[in-house]
Amino acid sequence: MMEVVAETKTKALTAFALENAPALIETVFPAQKVSFEAQSERKAVAAQTLTGLGSYWKGRKPLILVRAIVLGSLLPKTGDSEKDLEIFEKLMAFDDHGLARRAFVQNDLKPKHIASRISLSNPWDYFTLTGRDELSADDRLLNLECPFDAEEEGISLRWDRDTSDEAKLQLIERALGTFSTYEEKASFCKRPEEVDQTWLYAPVWPAVNDHYAQWGIKVESLPELVEQMGMLRFGRRPRVGDTFSGGGSIPFEAARTGCDAYASDLNPIACMLTWGAFNIVGKDSKARSEIEEEYRRVARTVQSAVDELSIEKDEKGNRAKAFLYCLETRCPESGWLVPMSPSWVISKNDNVIAKLVPNHNEKRFEIRIKNGATTKEMREASLGTVRGGELQYELDGKSYRISIRTLRGEYRTPEGSTGNRLRKWGKEDFIAKPDDVYQERLYAIHWILKGTENDGRPKTYFAAPTDADLERERHVHQIVEQNLPTWQKEGLVPNMAIEPGDKTDEPIRTRGWSHWHHLFNPRQLLLYAELMKHISPTLALRLCQVINTSARLTRWTVGDGPGRSGGTKQVFDNQALNVLFNYGCRASVYLLDSLYADVRGSVLPTHASFSQECVPASQISQDCDIFITDPPYADAINYHEITEFFIAWLRMNPPKPFDDWVWDSRRTLAIKGSDDDFRRGMVDAYRAMAEHMPENGMQCVMFTHQDTGVWADMVSIFWAAGLQVVAAWYIATETTSELKKGGYVQGTVILMLRKRPEGDRAGFKQSILPAVRAEVQRQIESMMHLNEEIKDKHGEPVFNDSDLQMAGYAAALKVLTAYTTIGGEDVTSFALRPRNKGEVTVVDEIVQQAAEAANSLLVPEGLGAETWARLSGIQRFYLRMMDMETTGASKLDNYQNFAKAFRVQDYARVMGDMKANAARLKRVTEFTSRELTDGTEIGPTWLGHLIIGLQQLLAEIEPQAVIQQFQQDMPDFMEVRPLLIDMLGLMERKAPEATVREAAEVLGARLKNLRALGQ
Repeated sequence: MMEVVAETKTKALTAFALENAPALIETVFPAQKVSFEAQSERKAVAAQTLTGLGSYWKGRKPLILVRAIVLGSLLPKTGDSEKDLEIFEKLMAFDDHGLARRAFVQNDLKPKHIASRISLSNPWDYFTLTGRDELSADDRLLNLECPFDAEEEGISLRWDRDTSDEAKLQLIERALGTFSTYEEKASFCKRPEEVDQTWLYAPVWPAVNDHYAQWGIKVESLPELVEQMGMLRFGRRPRVGDTFSGGGSIPFEAARTGCDAYASDLNPIACMLTWGAFNIVGKDSKARSEIEEEYRRVARTVQSAVDELSIEKDEKGNRAKAFLYCLETRCPESGWLVPMSPSWVISKNDNVIAKLVPNHNEKRFEIRIKNGATTKEMREASLGTVRGGELQYELDGKSYRISIRTLRGEYRTPEGSTGNRLRKWGKEDFIAKPDDVYQERLYAIHWILKGTENDGRPKTYFAAPTDADLERERHVHQIVEQNLPTWQKEGLVPNMAIEPGDKTDEPIRTRGWSHWHHLFNPRQLLLYAELMKHISPTLALRLCQVINTSARLTRWTVGDGPGRSGGTKQVFDNQALNVLFNYGCRASVYLLDSLYADVRGSVLPTHASFSQECVPASQISQDCDIFITDPPYADAINYHEITEFFIAWLRMNPPKPFDDWVWDSRRTLAIKGSDDDFRRGMVDAYRAMAEHMPENGMQCVMFTHQDTGVWADMVSIFWAAGLQVVAAWYIATETTSELKKGGYVQGTVILMLRKRPEGDRAGFKQSILPAVRAEVQRQIESMMHLNEEIKDKHGEPVFNDSDLQMAGYAAALKVLTAYTTIGGEDVTSFALRPRNKGEVTVVDEIVQQAAEAANSLLVPEGLGAETWARLSGIQRFYLRMMDMETTGASKLDNYQNFAKAFRVQDYARVMGDMKANAARLKRVTEFTSRELTDGTEIGPTWLGHLIIGLQQLLAEIEPQAVIQQFQQDMPDFMEVRPLLIDMLGLMERKAPEATVREAAEVLGARLKNLRALGQ
């Protein structure tokens, strides 16, 4: 275990004065604003603070989310929820003045925008325009008052040089105030962490000190506030722990806010990334400069060693930037050796392709590189020779199609699994043997023209390898062949076997590779062996980034932006080991370029301490006041498998202090899946955390919001670990990816837990369910009341329906998890006993009751509670979302959450658009007759009949005929007529199309007239 301890500096406070005070996050949390800021951080991609340490680790939680959780767990509930929320938002820089400061630094809100949005009688006290000095004093322009449109006036505005920053901030804040939503305001802003913290928070401290004056709070920085709040709660600076530390975002951000931090993880790569967060990113500029110099010194040394081998320059002095390789195989039908690639386009922007030219003498294809290819040639080249799982090519006018499975010689084993006849590579192998099914071929080189290497944009070109190039290739093979045994013995190159697994089976099955070094070609092995000679803890992190950018698994991109000729993508641009038919290999100048990059950082407070262990979560040895964790669950990323790609390189010679860790993924100890072993491992982990925190400590657990089954599993685990649910919040992050076509939504539940009070408490389902319903109603009504107060004063509520749903779940689970036995069964036994498929447990019932109780309170505005109570799930979903759409809601996660809550079978059937940030319901006019039959979910419902009736009215069918159809189709027509009228009233107010609103008004009036006429 490593530990760094620094002196403690505290104010004169009464220790433990807030020992038993509820935390703010138990009742109030601006989840929607946190969601937007978390989404903004995600969109920063490579610019995120910790991504540079290892972009291959995809599971980091947004730092802004971690900060919000830490603060929310420390700040007390004072009795004035509105003021508590106001102070919290100031500390997060979510308030209007914080936004103004962030917008000031971003500088996207220009004078012309401000002038068009605010009232200002003296704009020229703040702005100026080009050519102002040439205007006469009575010129109309000089007498303009805001608001006005500068572009319409034909003028270009800028700040007057005498306008102070404070005056600019006041105008920016006023302009931001004209936008109706937080998202619109924040879209003009830097992320809080991108702004100088001292300047950003300077105006906040008087209000903070005043609000918490009763406890002696007097601070001028966030770390000071955190330390003093820790004294009031725990008698010391608070210590935050994460036992699934992964990429390190939780302990890093906890330390950045001023907490002491503890991190542990079973995986040594995760531990290394967390170490890097503190010892690289968190260091001051002087320390980072020393790291930069180390990187550059190593890069120069390795480059010099490679240059001495003469393997990357041609006879003219041109330097290779990248090498392109493809597989080659002997076609069983033609007997020809055929190059394999899904595309022969090399550079889209430069119109470069590879052309296959038959060589009948050798029964193989020459590969020629063509620059300036025509549109037709580019299109033909894009087809490649690997299509749809087949080798496809033409030869002498004949087309050939052979299944890849056939080439591999796949067959069924006696056990029923799939085998093949690929040779299994040995530990000594690094290239294919002559009689292997798959050969590897260098088919193009990306060259940098001599004399332009140091230009801002060097001149490059592509060419087929010459005989001299191929001779250099053979020389590389000879070097590797002569040195591989020694390199492996010395730990410079992996000697580790690939263990079968969900992700690691792929290279074994489809290529015959058996050891991790087989995933790298000879050039890559040579370069990385040279880098490994200089390994240090800081270089180890950069080495992993480097090998992620050049391996036999790095896709060649054909130019994914203006001016780009092409390049290699990362191995882990998704979380799999994807074998390829062609790939790009970086030459040293391209590979080592990242070692010359600046080392970006965010300095951590010097007073905080950080300790770290590389152990399973159930074996931690350190006490923490707050644990914040993001544990693995079900379909979580298989880091225990894919990180072996990196572990293989470092396991033989890990530098200090990494040599104290176990350099193995320890798959058998990893918590994974969702079965009985998973639950047992999780209970052990969370019981250990509960045992290592004080009685007033708190835990936050994050997990992906999927369905009530997930809730039931997770809650059973925490229940058995001796923890009680006290709050739940939902954070949405929308992300789109080229590897996942279309938009998808990732939502995270933030579950807050405390230790369950000591002593036995027995409960029975019959008595628990009424208590659950009562607590859910109390919690939601309390939040709705606060919502109204905030909305009246600020124009925007703090909670949306997803927040209210989560609060309903949390309220129910708070009741449930207070018990130690249910129906005579101990909670630990309940959590750990094997589950039968389809079994509905008491937790499932409670969670579903909570959902139903919450949903019964979320009645769309203007609809009667009695009507709402009688509607089925699909009807509730459609009307609830129609109501939400009138407020501008268009995020897919809202639809997903309510579909789950209302137990809709297939909500996509009633959706008109399912884009992540532009989702909407299907309009009344968009439903087809087939979508409204009795065989559909919505068709046979009362709402389904109304949609058909409205469509008929719009088709100019008489209202009386529509009503007669209702009477025929609905046997209970007279009984449900008031419900139909009520739903039509909602549609009259909420439907997006004017024609539908008018039709709803007409049909509703006719139904009312039936009642008046006594029909």
